[in-house]
Amino acid sequence: MSVEAPAILDVIAIEDADAAIASLDPIRSRLLAELVEPNSASTLGVILGLPRQKVNYHLRTLEDRGLIELVEERKKGNMLERVMRATAASYVITPAALAAVRPDPSRSPDRLSARWLLTLAARLVQDVGELITGATRASKPLATFALDGEIRFASASDRAAFAEELSSATMALVSRYHDESAPRGRDYRLVVALHPSTDPHRTTEG
Repeated sequence: MSVEAPAILDVIAIEDADAAIASLDPIRSRLLAELVEPNSASTLGVILGLPRQKVNYHLRTLEDRGLIELVEERKKGNMLERVMRATAASYVITPAALAAVRPDPSRSPDRLSARWLLTLAARLVQDVGELITGATRASKPLATFALDGEIRFASASDRAAFAEELSSATMALVSRYHDESAPRGRDYRLVVALHPSTDPHRTTEG
């Protein structure tokens, strides 16, 4: 029996602590990677070199946490074989999974602090994860926009000057379009970030 499963998503935000723990287990993480394409416990056991019963145990845990889903059930001898698939090609664990210790950008705002940038990024992951979850449940589109690129500075002074000009230009745009009194308006969060490239072959300046 085939089950009509929705198309696999590019990425899913994991907000539940138990789901996060399940995804971090080395065997289950490997199963998630293998299940980008539908597969059965017996075939996965051969790939991972594990008994089918052990694979089934891990698959049940992942299914209970919503990380994999049933695609098909088929007869194989006297057994009913379940074919599973990951719900996404990749997963992001949001700070919501660590509710008691999740970062709070309001504690020590500092535009020049790398740790504050990390805190902002964590909040971005959490907020967008919650928005995607809510929009999916409501079957509604989610309006977002993002820019991604790289820039190479000749010197630290050029980098500092760029940051100041970017800040001024951004605030000018915010002042032009922000309307606190709009009765049907909707609030959006704006995050502008600049950080060194993590590619060691491209980063030569401190």
